[in-house]
This record gives sequence, structure tokens and C-alpha cells, in this order.
Amino acid sequence: MDHQDPEVPTCPGQLVQHHSRLIILLCLSAPGGVSLVVPQPNINATVAQNILLSVEYTCRGVATIEWKHVSSWGTTNIAEWRSGNYINISTVYKDRVTTFENGSIQLQNVGMRDAGYYFVTVTEEHGTNAYGTIVVNVYEIIYEDLHFVAVLFAFLAAVSAILICLMWLCNKSLHLFQKKTTHKLTGISLQL
Repeated sequence: MDHQDPEVPTCPGQLVQHHSRLIILLCLSAPGGVSLVVPQPNINATVAQNILLSVEYTCRGVATIEWKHVSSWGTTNIAEWRSGNYINISTVYKDRVTTFENGSIQLQNVGMRDAGYYFVTVTEEHGTNAYGTIVVNVYEIIYEDLHFVAVLFAFLAAVSAILICLMWLCNKSLHLFQKKTTHKLTGISLQL
């Protein structure tokens, strides 16, 4: 009777799955190694909104996270921190950035200058790096302009309605005055 070892796969599908497990185990047992996931690589925001630049990293050692912003105005360092140690936030972003342990940052009260590319670098203590990019588009709030136009239109409609009512009252008063005048003139001419 042929006896097979339960650890050795027999069909091609099992063989691929077996090799995948070996590769994952080798990566996890390596002294270094860092991985980075960017779940939302494109973010659309409006002016004055708060946005979360979300990432998730994993590594076996201590990692250093660095965020940079690149736009038509140039490159700006936003923040750099080592997990469990220090946090260094640029003076430009000091009151507007919140950092998180998973590598994410929250940017508060965005403006048009905040549009552009956000680069995150996670460096593991053994020198392994992982990179991620998030594109942020910032739009002006158009409905405020439409709100102003709607209020102006309502104001002009109210003023025109008042003017139409005044013209109607003036017209009625004029007709009453003409009737009285005509009635008086008719009465005077009959007396003559």
C-alpha cells in the first residue's frame, strides 16, 4: 500500500497554496520587512473639510513614518515620527495635523493649497522601506455662490411684488379720483 506524507501536497492547486504559505512564512521570519497598504489612494474634498489620509503598515521592528506634500507650490515635509517615540510636525502643519499609530494622518480645515500628492514612507529599523501615495483634490464650495444668487433673486422678486402692488393701488386710486371728478363735473354741468 502506498503511504503518502500529509505535509506534501498531491494536486497542483494544493502545491501552489503550499508554496504561498512557505513564501509568507519566509517573509515573516526574515529579520526585516515592512508592508504598507493605502486603502483610499484618491480623496476628493471641499474647502474647510477635514480629511483622513489613511494607511496601514506592518513590520517586525520599530518603524519611522514620514509624510510629504508635493504640489505646484513645492514640496513640504508634513510630519515624521517613530512609533512609540517622537513626533516631529512641520510648523506649517502644526495646528492642522493629527498623527495616528497606524501611520495615518488627519489634515484639518483643508484649503486649495492642500491639493496635490501626499507621499508616505515607512522605514523599518533594518533599512527596509515601503512607499505610498495619496492624491488629494480640493474643490471650492460652489453652493455658497448659488445660495447668494438664490437669496438675491428672492429679494428682487419681493421688491418687484411690492412695486406691482403699489402700482395697482395707485391705479385704483387714480380711477376712484377720476370717477369722483367726473361725477362732480357732471353735477356742476347739470346745474348750469
